[in-house]
Amino acid sequence: MKIFVSLMLWLLLGSVSAKESTDCQQTFPQDIYAALREMTASLVQLKADMRFLQTQEQAAQQKTEVDKLKQQLQVRQVAFSASLVVADPKTTGPFPTDTTLIFKHVVTNIGNAYNSNTGMFTAPVRGVYHFEWSVAAKGDNSHGSGAWLVKNTQNVFMAYEYEAYGFMSSSKAVALLLEVGDVVFVRLVAEGSNVAYDDKSHHTTFSGHLLFPM
Repeated sequence: MKIFVSLMLWLLLGSVSAKESTDCQQTFPQDIYAALREMTASLVQLKADMRFLQTQEQAAQQKTEVDKLKQQLQVRQVAFSASLVVADPKTTGPFPTDTTLIFKHVVTNIGNAYNSNTGMFTAPVRGVYHFEWSVAAKGDNSHGSGAWLVKNTQNVFMAYEYEAYGFMSSSKAVALLLEVGDVVFVRLVAEGSNVAYDDKSHHTTFSGHLLFPM
């Protein structure tokens, strides 16, 4: 069997002319070189495309990371300060029940965490916050000046003073650990017929800022 196969191959090879053999030897390498050149060019272009896509992807990732850092930084920039009225003298109270004071004259509200329509500060990030509040009144021997700082539903500290005649004010400060969504506000005390006075000098105020996130 092996002898037969070998004989057939010998006959086939012998049937190819010298010219055809030469033409095959000349054409075949040239076709290979052309194909290799095309493959090389394709690989070079493919590498260039891949580098371009990687550059675009890295740029997109960097932009996303920068945007996230900006958002985090904005969230962590929280500070506000407001007084009860803009300019016109006004005495607020007394009320039959404890009543939230709405500080309308907002001079600072970085982060927009304080709402001048409700008088409430809402924590945008978990952290420790510092608050200060003061309450003033013109004494007529019938009203005190007292206001709670309230966290959600909890009375924290009260600023209070009573003066029979003339002008008086009291103030307090506190540091509070707040969760996201916790609210803080100032509530005028009903008991004792307390009032709050304010004018263009801005005696009755509410301020706060984020000390550090946690």
